[in-house]
Amino acid sequence: MKVFNKIVDLQSELDQCRKEGKEIGLVPTMGALHEGHASLVKRSVKENGATVVSVFLNPTQFNDKGDLDRYPRTLDADCKLVEACGADYVFAPSVEEVYPTPDTRHFEFPPVSTVMEGAKRPGHFNGVCQVVSRLFDIVNPTRAYFGEKDWQQIAVIKQLVKFMGSSVKIVECPIIRDEDGLAKSSRNTLLAADERAIAPAIFKALKASVEYAKDHSVKETHDKVVNEINAVDGLEVEYFQIVDGDSLQDVASWDESGYVVGCITVYCGKTPIRLIDHIKYKG
Repeated sequence: MKVFNKIVDLQSELDQCRKEGKEIGLVPTMGALHEGHASLVKRSVKENGATVVSVFLNPTQFNDKGDLDRYPRTLDADCKLVEACGADYVFAPSVEEVYPTPDTRHFEFPPVSTVMEGAKRPGHFNGVCQVVSRLFDIVNPTRAYFGEKDWQQIAVIKQLVKFMGSSVKIVECPIIRDEDGLAKSSRNTLLAADERAIAPAIFKALKASVEYAKDHSVKETHDKVVNEINAVDGLEVEYFQIVDGDSLQDVASWDESGYVVGCITVYCGKTPIRLIDHIKYKG
């Protein structure tokens, strides 16, 4: 496995791959890799002749500098995990390499980019689109792999691909969870032991709500999930929205859509750490 820090060096290597007829898979990450990322890398390795894993902590998608400062940085361990998964290349550029000049482009794809995370974290999805569009331009991948835990992000990136007129195929990969149900996340490493112990209550409430929803209204289901999680000392729901899976707009009844998803963000602990998850009700 080779590690590149410079765009020109990576592109030279990938040009050779293309001459050899290889399709190229890209797994964009911000580092602090875990089993969820590993599942993306392994799938890319299986489906492409060459796999690039980018490890880049993108500053433009953080609207909270404290959140950026706290984000774990573990490049050496990340490279070992990626190599063990069979990837060919790690691209770990500096901020200056990705953004040689300030990126002033503005991306907005309402309604999918302006609700939930888009509303709670102003500028977040603009930053995501900035870095993903840069990576697509740099790597020119055949396929790009994203985890469904960042479910709204995938919807935004699909809109970005259409806007760019790109031929890259977006591959959605299932959430990887710990045995107790907590979705794998780089942020989990920031949880203290007592915080980690209560975090699984998020998915427990979501999972139980699927059965509950069969004979209760959307509002009743929403309130049940919020109340159950908020009843756990140390957890506080920032938002829980039950939405159409395509438009991401709230639904008032289960009959409004054939594709309904519940999306949640919860603050865990005293710091606190912001955890996201979702559950599918229909579709």
